[in-house]
Amino acid sequence: MEILNEELQRYAEQHTSDENDVLKKINRDTHANVLMPRMLSGHLQGRVLSMISHMIQPQCILEIGTYTGYSALCLAEGIKQGGRLITIDINEELEEKVRGVFASRQNTIDYKIGNALDIIPTLKETFDLVFIDADKSNYNKYFDLVIDKVRPGGFILADNVLWSGKVLNKNPDADTRSIIAFNKKIHDDSRVENVLLPIRDGIMMIRKLSL
Repeated sequence: MEILNEELQRYAEQHTSDENDVLKKINRDTHANVLMPRMLSGHLQGRVLSMISHMIQPQCILEIGTYTGYSALCLAEGIKQGGRLITIDINEELEEKVRGVFASRQNTIDYKIGNALDIIPTLKETFDLVFIDADKSNYNKYFDLVIDKVRPGGFILADNVLWSGKVLNKNPDADTRSIIAFNKKIHDDSRVENVLLPIRDGIMMIRKLSL
């Protein structure tokens, strides 16, 4: 998943602000007890998400793909006082664990269980920041559902857009083709400007233009 070699990755982490104790606990617990722990944002990417959130100071955030709650807590660090983060995940098996993680932020974080494709159209909020980190086959659909709910000048972040480097494969599999199609779609969309950041597994940073 990491694009940097391991030594450079460690160096970057060693020269990045540390996780707080809650995030360290989620990191350890996810790797010890949850399937596919590599889905966790982790130290470096988590600090990037926190930094971006602090820079934007969003009033309202949408996260598509909660997993064990790590990235939601990172994004919530920069939210304005009285702001709200809505996070959606389809995995009911992790619900009890994640609600425990969010217990101290329940006035800020609204955790919804269900299919994001069904839930997003029901949301009435206007978002300053959206983080897409769910099933890759539906990235294009998620983008189409959220773009009109993002304020002009707002941001969308999409994770895993390098897909372990497989975006360069000559014969890509289905998920890789979905990521390639998403990257092209974003790059060709005149409503936004974008930069693909080679952080961990790749983050597409998208800013909605004021047209």
